[in-house]
Amino acid sequence: MDYDAMDGLEDLGPRVTVREAAKSFVDFTLTNVDLAFANSLRRIILAEVPTMAIDLVEIDSNTSVLADEFLAHRLGLVPLNSKNVDDILYTRDCDCEQYCDNCSIILTLHARCTSNEIMKVYARDLVVGSVTPNDEIGRPVISDAEGLGTVIAKLRQGQELRMRCIAKKGIAKEHAKWAPTSAVGFEYDPHNKLRHLDLWYENDPLKEWPASKNADWEDRPLEGAPFDYTAQPKEFYFNVESIGNLEPDAVIQQGIKVMQTKLAAVIQELTGDEGRGGGDEYEPRSPGAMNGVATGDPAMDGGYTTPFGNSGGASAWGGGAQTPYTMATPYGQNAGWSG
Repeated sequence: MDYDAMDGLEDLGPRVTVREAAKSFVDFTLTNVDLAFANSLRRIILAEVPTMAIDLVEIDSNTSVLADEFLAHRLGLVPLNSKNVDDILYTRDCDCEQYCDNCSIILTLHARCTSNEIMKVYARDLVVGSVTPNDEIGRPVISDAEGLGTVIAKLRQGQELRMRCIAKKGIAKEHAKWAPTSAVGFEYDPHNKLRHLDLWYENDPLKEWPASKNADWEDRPLEGAPFDYTAQPKEFYFNVESIGNLEPDAVIQQGIKVMQTKLAAVIQELTGDEGRGGGDEYEPRSPGAMNGVATGDPAMDGGYTTPFGNSGGASAWGGGAQTPYTMATPYGQNAGWSG
């Protein structure tokens, strides 16, 4: 994109200025929005951008010293490439009983130690064994110079691991293994001119609380200037660090896409059936409504499973479809917005 061509445009909407960009992070400023909008984008980037992660592990053989549950947890935290994740359905939106090529990706792991030395099993040993929408999605993220990836386990002579790992699409609000970012830095008003922060100090707050680098982008407050009770934050500073499953700019684009979907659902609720066109493309859905909990029909189980039960309807907050995010959750939305 030619950012210089935007300099002459009138500030009529949100404006993004990229200060620094790399393969694993992007640093940018967001202006012409209010605090609620900027913070909403931050929260969505952290918890509601869909990615791929191992959700089910079928263990055929495990003679290592690690328990099956321990290995399954480690495998779930291995980051998987999630490029074009929209090509994969949520399991709860799929017509299959538990998983299929449309809603999941199968990875196989088979390792056996035959020498006297300790053998390390790495993320590179996970092999995609199913049909995928593209050549990248579902493959382990390997960023080290040796090309090995995360250490999964260590084996002694005669020990063996043989298992099938089923990766599914999800969001970090459901489990942290689906998080697309390792951290999201967010700051506004670096000089604290709005007095939103009450800094504790012993002698000199300027020395004990040094300003961040973002302070260089704003003018310092004048000494003795009267406090403006009507002032609002105008510029917001973001630093988004990806864990590698999505590129940083893709994380932000997906976050904006999710925000559009959520706002469209709010508009639809406020306007009733007007403008829906007879469809339900903006209709929010919860996991319970997709797996038979809301209908009471176990035959409608869409494959949604949790550690709290095999019925698909149980969750950490009870056996029904109710969640702390109310009945309408972002799981399974299919708003049809184009990126």
